[in-house]
Amino acid sequence: MLRVISANLNGIRSASSKGFFEWLNEQQATAVGVQEVKAQNEHVDGIFCSPGQLKGNFHYAQKKGYSGVGMYTREKPSAVISGIGVPEFDDEGRWVEARFDRADRKFSIISCYFPSGSSGEDRQQAKFRFLDVLYPHLLSLKAEREFILVGDVNIAHKEADLKNWKGNKKNSGFLPEERAWMTKLFDEAGLVDVYRQLHPDTTDDCYTWWSNRGQAYAKNVGWRLDYQIATPNVAKTAKAASIFKATRFSDHAPLTVDYDYQL
Repeated sequence: MLRVISANLNGIRSASSKGFFEWLNEQQATAVGVQEVKAQNEHVDGIFCSPGQLKGNFHYAQKKGYSGVGMYTREKPSAVISGIGVPEFDDEGRWVEARFDRADRKFSIISCYFPSGSSGEDRQQAKFRFLDVLYPHLLSLKAEREFILVGDVNIAHKEADLKNWKGNKKNSGFLPEERAWMTKLFDEAGLVDVYRQLHPDTTDDCYTWWSNRGQAYAKNVGWRLDYQIATPNVAKTAKAASIFKATRFSDHAPLTVDYDYQL
Protein backbone atom coordinates (compact mmCIF):
# COMPACT_ATOMS: atom_id res chain seq x y z
CA MET A 1 0.00 0.00 0.00
CA LEU A 2 1.06 3.54 -0.74
CA ARG A 3 -0.20 6.09 1.80
CA VAL A 4 0.21 9.69 0.64
CA ILE A 5 -0.59 12.77 2.73
CA SER A 6 -0.87 16.39 1.65
CA ALA A 7 -0.75 19.15 4.27
CA ASN A 8 -0.49 22.91 3.98
CA LEU A 9 1.26 23.77 7.23
CA ASN A 10 1.01 27.58 7.09
CA GLY A 11 4.44 27.57 8.70
CA ILE A 12 6.32 24.40 9.60
CA ARG A 13 7.36 25.78 12.99
CA SER A 14 3.79 26.79 13.81
CA ALA A 15 2.35 23.41 12.75
CA SER A 16 5.00 21.61 14.78
CA SER A 17 4.00 23.56 17.90
CA LYS A 18 0.42 22.36 17.36
CA GLY A 19 1.37 18.68 17.24
CA PHE A 20 1.67 18.03 13.51
CA PHE A 21 4.74 15.81 13.72
CA GLU A 22 3.39 13.77 16.64
CA TRP A 23 0.29 13.11 14.53
CA LEU A 24 2.40 12.37 11.46
CA ASN A 25 4.47 9.76 13.29
CA GLU A 26 1.27 7.78 13.86
CA GLN A 27 0.12 7.79 10.23
CA GLN A 28 2.49 5.22 8.69
CA ALA A 29 2.74 7.39 5.59
CA THR A 30 4.81 6.44 2.56
CA ALA A 31 5.09 10.04 1.39
CA VAL A 32 4.00 13.40 2.78
CA GLY A 33 3.87 16.58 0.74
CA VAL A 34 3.84 19.80 2.76
CA GLN A 35 3.25 23.35 1.55
CA GLU A 36 3.77 26.82 2.96
CA VAL A 37 6.79 25.73 4.94
CA LYS A 38 7.58 29.43 5.51
CA ALA A 39 11.14 28.65 6.58
CA GLN A 40 14.70 28.28 5.32
CA ASN A 41 17.15 25.42 5.59
CA GLU A 42 18.59 26.71 8.87
CA HIS A 43 15.13 26.42 10.46
CA VAL A 44 14.47 22.90 9.14
CA ASP A 45 17.75 21.00 8.92
CA GLY A 46 18.28 18.81 11.95
CA ILE A 47 14.89 19.79 13.39
CA PHE A 48 12.09 18.97 10.96
CA CYS A 49 14.05 17.21 8.20
CA SER A 50 13.63 13.58 9.37
CA PRO A 51 10.46 12.92 11.38
CA GLY A 52 10.26 9.25 12.35
CA GLN A 53 11.25 7.06 9.39
CA LEU A 54 10.64 9.82 6.86
CA LYS A 55 13.31 11.91 5.18
CA GLY A 56 12.52 15.34 3.78
CA ASN A 57 13.55 17.22 0.65
CA PHE A 58 12.60 20.88 0.40
CA HIS A 59 12.29 23.71 -2.10
CA TYR A 60 12.46 26.96 -0.17
CA ALA A 61 11.39 30.38 -1.34
CA GLN A 62 14.08 33.02 -1.69
CA LYS A 63 11.87 35.38 0.30
CA LYS A 64 12.12 34.51 3.98
CA GLY A 65 8.95 33.46 5.76
CA TYR A 66 7.15 32.81 2.47
CA SER A 67 5.83 29.81 0.57
CA GLY A 68 8.15 26.79 0.30
CA VAL A 69 7.31 23.11 -0.16
CA GLY A 70 8.64 19.82 1.12
CA MET A 71 8.35 16.13 0.30
CA TYR A 72 8.94 13.54 3.01
CA THR A 73 9.42 9.96 1.86
CA ARG A 74 10.03 6.67 3.62
CA GLU A 75 12.13 5.38 0.73
CA LYS A 76 15.05 7.33 -0.70
CA PRO A 77 14.13 8.81 -4.10
CA SER A 78 16.22 8.02 -7.16
CA ALA A 79 16.20 11.76 -7.88
CA VAL A 80 14.74 14.99 -6.48
CA ILE A 81 13.65 17.84 -8.77
CA SER A 82 13.12 21.33 -7.35
CA GLY A 83 11.15 23.77 -9.48
CA ILE A 84 9.61 23.65 -12.95
CA GLY A 85 12.26 25.63 -14.79
CA VAL A 86 10.49 29.00 -14.58
CA PRO A 87 12.46 31.43 -12.38
CA GLU A 88 9.45 33.57 -11.43
CA PHE A 89 7.88 30.63 -9.63
CA ASP A 90 10.95 28.59 -8.77
CA ASP A 91 12.19 31.55 -6.71
CA GLU A 92 8.98 31.20 -4.68
CA GLY A 93 9.56 27.54 -3.77
CA ARG A 94 6.48 25.92 -5.30
CA TRP A 95 7.54 22.48 -6.60
CA VAL A 96 9.52 19.56 -5.22
CA GLU A 97 9.34 16.21 -7.00
CA ALA A 98 10.61 12.90 -5.62
CA ARG A 99 11.28 10.37 -8.36
CA PHE A 100 11.24 6.61 -7.85
CA ASP A 101 12.43 5.22 -11.16
CA ARG A 102 13.02 1.57 -11.97
CA ALA A 103 13.96 -0.25 -15.14
CA ASP A 104 10.30 -0.99 -15.86
CA ARG A 105 8.61 2.19 -14.60
CA LYS A 106 9.04 5.88 -13.89
CA PHE A 107 7.05 7.31 -10.99
CA SER A 108 7.00 10.64 -9.14
CA ILE A 109 5.33 12.10 -6.08
CA ILE A 110 5.17 15.90 -6.16
CA SER A 111 4.41 18.55 -3.56
CA CYS A 112 3.13 21.71 -5.22
CA TYR A 113 1.86 25.02 -3.89
CA PHE A 114 -0.15 27.08 -6.38
CA PRO A 115 -0.09 30.87 -5.98
CA SER A 116 -2.99 32.62 -4.31
CA GLY A 117 -4.55 35.58 -6.08
CA SER A 118 -6.57 36.81 -3.15
CA SER A 119 -4.20 39.62 -2.13
CA GLY A 120 -4.69 41.64 -5.31
CA GLU A 121 -4.70 41.79 -9.10
CA ASP A 122 -0.92 41.48 -9.41
CA ARG A 123 -0.93 38.16 -7.62
CA GLN A 124 -3.98 36.98 -9.55
CA GLN A 125 -2.14 37.62 -12.81
CA ALA A 126 0.86 35.74 -11.41
CA LYS A 127 -1.49 32.87 -10.61
CA PHE A 128 -2.76 32.83 -14.20
CA ARG A 129 0.85 32.81 -15.47
CA PHE A 130 1.59 29.87 -13.18
CA LEU A 131 -1.39 27.94 -14.53
CA ASP A 132 -0.28 28.72 -18.08
CA VAL A 133 3.18 27.21 -17.56
CA LEU A 134 2.12 24.37 -15.27
CA TYR A 135 -0.37 22.83 -17.69
CA PRO A 136 2.17 21.93 -20.41
CA HIS A 137 4.65 20.90 -17.72
CA LEU A 138 2.14 18.38 -16.36
CA LEU A 139 1.32 17.15 -19.86
CA SER A 140 5.00 16.57 -20.54
CA LEU A 141 5.40 14.76 -17.24
CA LYS A 142 2.36 12.56 -17.91
CA ALA A 143 3.83 11.54 -21.27
CA GLU A 144 6.91 10.05 -19.63
CA ARG A 145 5.93 8.90 -16.13
CA GLU A 146 3.21 8.04 -13.65
CA PHE A 147 2.77 10.54 -10.84
CA ILE A 148 0.77 11.84 -7.91
CA LEU A 149 0.77 15.60 -7.41
CA VAL A 150 -0.35 16.67 -3.96
CA GLY A 151 -0.79 20.17 -2.69
CA ASP A 152 -2.67 23.35 -2.11
CA VAL A 153 -4.10 24.23 -5.52
CA ASN A 154 -5.86 27.38 -4.26
CA ILE A 155 -8.83 26.59 -6.53
CA ALA A 156 -12.21 25.13 -5.64
CA HIS A 157 -13.17 23.31 -8.82
CA LYS A 158 -16.94 22.99 -8.57
CA GLU A 159 -19.86 24.38 -6.58
CA ALA A 160 -19.75 21.35 -4.26
CA ASP A 161 -16.18 22.30 -3.32
CA LEU A 162 -17.01 25.35 -1.23
CA LYS A 163 -19.83 26.39 1.06
CA ASN A 164 -20.59 29.86 -0.25
CA TRP A 165 -20.15 29.30 -3.98
CA LYS A 166 -22.79 31.88 -4.95
CA GLY A 167 -20.97 34.66 -3.13
CA ASN A 168 -17.52 33.72 -4.46
CA LYS A 169 -18.08 33.63 -8.23
CA LYS A 170 -15.94 36.75 -8.69
CA ASN A 171 -13.33 35.91 -6.07
CA SER A 172 -9.91 34.35 -6.51
CA GLY A 173 -10.06 30.63 -6.01
CA PHE A 174 -13.43 30.27 -7.70
CA LEU A 175 -13.05 32.42 -10.81
CA PRO A 176 -14.42 30.95 -14.05
CA GLU A 177 -10.95 30.94 -15.63
CA GLU A 178 -9.47 29.01 -12.70
CA ARG A 179 -12.27 26.46 -12.66
CA ALA A 180 -12.01 26.04 -16.45
CA TRP A 181 -8.30 25.28 -16.04
CA MET A 182 -9.13 22.51 -13.59
CA THR A 183 -11.78 21.09 -15.88
CA LYS A 184 -9.28 21.07 -18.75
CA LEU A 185 -6.73 19.32 -16.56
CA PHE A 186 -9.15 16.51 -15.77
CA ASP A 187 -11.27 16.27 -18.93
CA GLU A 188 -8.66 16.99 -21.62
CA ALA A 189 -5.28 16.23 -20.06
CA GLY A 190 -6.75 13.10 -18.48
CA LEU A 191 -5.45 13.56 -14.96
CA VAL A 192 -7.64 12.47 -12.05
CA ASP A 193 -8.97 14.30 -8.99
CA VAL A 194 -8.51 11.33 -6.66
CA TYR A 195 -10.66 12.57 -3.79
CA ARG A 196 -13.58 13.20 -6.15
CA GLN A 197 -13.11 9.81 -7.77
CA LEU A 198 -13.65 8.23 -4.35
CA HIS A 199 -16.21 10.75 -3.04
CA PRO A 200 -18.09 12.12 -6.05
CA ASP A 201 -21.03 13.50 -4.11
CA THR A 202 -19.47 14.81 -0.89
CA THR A 203 -20.14 18.47 -0.08
CA ASP A 204 -19.77 19.77 3.49
CA ASP A 205 -17.32 17.00 4.47
CA CYS A 206 -14.91 17.72 1.60
CA TYR A 207 -13.48 21.06 2.78
CA THR A 208 -9.79 21.35 3.59
CA TRP A 209 -9.43 25.10 4.26
CA TRP A 210 -11.35 27.60 6.38
CA SER A 211 -10.83 31.33 6.69
CA ASN A 212 -9.73 32.62 10.09
CA ARG A 213 -12.50 35.21 9.87
CA GLY A 214 -16.08 35.03 11.07
CA GLN A 215 -16.00 31.64 12.80
CA ALA A 216 -15.67 29.95 9.41
CA TYR A 217 -14.28 26.75 10.92
CA ALA A 218 -16.90 26.53 13.66
CA LYS A 219 -19.63 27.03 11.05
CA ASN A 220 -17.86 24.82 8.48
CA VAL A 221 -17.83 27.56 5.85
CA GLY A 222 -14.95 25.98 3.99
CA TRP A 223 -13.30 25.36 0.65
CA ARG A 224 -11.72 22.25 -0.89
CA LEU A 225 -8.32 23.63 -1.91
CA ASP A 226 -6.05 20.65 -1.21
CA TYR A 227 -5.88 17.91 -3.81
CA GLN A 228 -4.20 14.71 -4.86
CA ILE A 229 -4.05 14.66 -8.66
CA ALA A 230 -2.81 11.47 -10.29
CA THR A 231 -2.24 9.82 -13.62
CA PRO A 232 -5.05 7.35 -14.45
CA ASN A 233 -3.06 4.17 -13.80
CA VAL A 234 -2.23 5.32 -10.29
CA ALA A 235 -5.61 6.91 -9.59
CA LYS A 236 -7.50 3.70 -10.35
CA THR A 237 -5.68 2.01 -7.45
CA ALA A 238 -6.91 4.58 -4.88
CA LYS A 239 -8.83 2.81 -2.13
CA ALA A 240 -9.63 5.41 0.52
CA ALA A 241 -9.39 9.15 1.13
CA SER A 242 -9.85 11.04 4.37
CA ILE A 243 -9.52 14.60 5.68
CA PHE A 244 -8.20 14.92 9.24
CA LYS A 245 -10.05 17.57 11.24
CA ALA A 246 -9.79 16.39 14.85
CA THR A 247 -6.79 18.63 15.49
CA ARG A 248 -6.04 21.91 13.69
CA PHE A 249 -2.39 22.19 12.72
CA SER A 250 -3.04 25.18 10.43
CA ASP A 251 -5.91 26.77 8.52
CA HIS A 252 -5.81 23.70 6.26
CA ALA A 253 -6.61 20.07 7.08
CA PRO A 254 -4.39 17.17 5.92
CA LEU A 255 -5.68 15.00 3.07
CA THR A 256 -4.71 11.31 3.15
CA VAL A 257 -5.16 8.84 0.29
CA ASP A 258 -4.32 5.13 0.31
CA TYR A 259 -3.34 3.55 -3.01
CA ASP A 260 -2.90 -0.12 -3.88
CA TYR A 261 0.32 0.85 -5.65
CA GLN A 262 3.97 0.09 -5.03
CA LEU A 263 6.91 2.45 -5.23
